[in-house]
Amino acid sequence: MTSGHRNMHDNEITTWLSAWQQGDADAFARLVPAVYGQLRQLAASALRGKDHHATLQPTALVHDALLKLIGAQSLNLQNRKHFFTTAAKVMRQLLIDRARAIGREKRGGDWQRVDITQWMPVAIDATHDLLDLDAALADLGLADARVASIVELRYFGGLEVGEVAALLDIDERTVYRDYAFARAWLAQRLS
Repeated sequence: MTSGHRNMHDNEITTWLSAWQQGDADAFARLVPAVYGQLRQLAASALRGKDHHATLQPTALVHDALLKLIGAQSLNLQNRKHFFTTAAKVMRQLLIDRARAIGREKRGGDWQRVDITQWMPVAIDATHDLLDLDAALADLGLADARVASIVELRYFGGLEVGEVAALLDIDERTVYRDYAFARAWLAQRLS
């Protein structure tokens, strides 16, 4: 690309950035094809040699970065250079967040993701003695009252996850996570 053509291209990108930030969705539609190839190169470079991101493709990283950029409220991208440096920072943060998530999964041991609806309806193994279960649940309540409440509401109250979440004013994902913990804790305690 000649320097004159590159300057014209840079000027177009700057113009589209400005129009997009002022609410022109068509400008963004023109901007993306103009910057996509270079964004993909940035993503490929960011992923090169990083084994812990082996399952992530450059295209997915570009799309995630674009979604973050679209969702950012306070961006004031001045020009092409500013756009690409910001995109590179966003990609870096996405990779850092992903690495942290992988680390959290590793600390979770050999847990495997399963369809939660397969085991949520049957809360606790019905073969356990009710008195043993009550004693274990009392001990669990001393360690974490909310987790014990979730077990009580699910197992004894027969409430659905959404109902428990609404009643305790917590997110459904928290109910799932706490209930999984409680099941593991109670299984160990009752075995």
